Amino acid sequence: MSVPRLSVAIIAVFMLMLNACTKDGDSTLSAPDAYAMVQSGELTLIDVQRPDEWKKTGIALGALHIDMSSTQGEAGFIRQVSDKVHGDKNAPIGLISQAGNRSENARQTLHAAGFTQVYNIKEGMDGSSAGPGWIAHKLPVKP
Repeated sequence: MSVPRLSVAIIAVFMLMLNACTKDGDSTLSAPDAYAMVQSGELTLIDVQRPDEWKKTGIALGALHIDMSSTQGEAGFIRQVSDKVHGDKNAPIGLISQAGNRSENARQTLHAAGFTQVYNIKEGMDGSSAGPGWIAHKLPVKP
């Protein structure tokens, strides 16, 4: 193999490894997939936006809402989520926020607390680099 071909091969392998290391894998869901799972009863969706954001976007239809500012810290948030899923740490939970950042932080918090199937709807309600968002997909919301 010539040097240029070897370089291309090394770069290709590096890119595949980088993609595998940075890929979100099964910890994210698209907004349409999350909505379908909520509708079929396969997912408890929790909207972790702030009250001012709920007023702006509404709440994803089928989502429970937890105001992160009133949970009394991470322990309070974990307790509220646990109550919503009746203490089942293996229950599939989807988290959505305005643009996916707060929901990712919440996902990591729940995962560290032992919840095993926690997903971030990374595109959020308004959209992000991960996708157009719940609203742009024209998925239903409740005011």
